[in-house]
Amino acid sequence: MRKTTYLFFTIFLLIGCTKPTVHTEKQLDRINPITAPMSVPSEPSNLEMEEWLLPKKNSRVRGAPITHVMLHFTNNALRSPEDPYDMEKVYALFEEYEVSAHYMIDRDGVIYFMVPEERAAFHAGKGHLLNYQEYESGLNDYSIGIELLAIGTKEEMLSIMPADIYDSISPTDIGYTDAQYASLKILLEDILKRNPLIKNDREHIIGHHEYAPVRKSDPGELFDWSRIGY
Repeated sequence: MRKTTYLFFTIFLLIGCTKPTVHTEKQLDRINPITAPMSVPSEPSNLEMEEWLLPKKNSRVRGAPITHVMLHFTNNALRSPEDPYDMEKVYALFEEYEVSAHYMIDRDGVIYFMVPEERAAFHAGKGHLLNYQEYESGLNDYSIGIELLAIGTKEEMLSIMPADIYDSISPTDIGYTDAQYASLKILLEDILKRNPLIKNDREHIIGHHEYAPVRKSDPGELFDWSRIGY
């Protein structure tokens, strides 16, 4: 019964709000008063990555220009603490609960391409940004989501798993790997080249916790922003 309760709460936090948001012309003009391009540049072509597309029901046609990148962590530790990073099982969770991200980076630094950038992935959910109040609970339309296979601190994870499960996880599975930082840096550089409305700063490259601090902690205290240049 306890595991079922924790699993339901985990999925509730992950899904957030995926209802489409209607944006006015005035809101779009705020981003770029000269032009608000709705088309997205070509997908990354010079990066080594695995294509593992999620079903179309896990995303929707994008309704606004891309101005942000949001970083997350994800894992299957609640169901499988002894093997929390099995990609097939993590992918199955995204399929099952109809959530998504554009990219996922595994522990070895392999980048998985999961949702085309011209579509809005369901990764941000409910939240708001201080300097972008009109984005409230609508950041999916304005952002690219990147998931890293990682596990946060015990305090960060207690909202989604009991302490005994966290304590059973191998210390080597906690936090991030050198390979992940290297791949993430390369991926971000590519995204920024193709999406000029995303500024190369921490106002536009954000963590999920900055958008939804009450319910989300990722990428968490163990994520070293300096490893990707911030």
